[in-house]
Amino acid sequence: MKTDTKAAGLSSKQFELVGKALADPRRMAILEAIGTAREYSCQRLCEQFPVTKGTISHHMKELVRAGLITARKEGPYRFYEVRREVLAAYTAELLRRVARVGGG
Repeated sequence: MKTDTKAAGLSSKQFELVGKALADPRRMAILEAIGTAREYSCQRLCEQFPVTKGTISHHMKELVRAGLITARKEGPYRFYEVRREVLAAYTAELLRRVARVGGG
């Protein structure tokens, strides 16, 4: 059953993308790290997570695609920021979906 989540600020597709992105433990850890600062550099992520730059790049693309982070490029460097409004909308929609009492 597809539920439209426009009222919560997310499309059904984005709700699914966020869920998939957060289901990966490494992506979740990366998102948590980015959330500890206003902006987090890609270089810092590469230092913190012992994986290849390609792997970091893949995870970042998935987080951007889900709308969970924004990327900013400054010269050769990339900086990421968590989109807390998307997390709030996702959380609200998730609670709405599981908190139905007797709603079938």
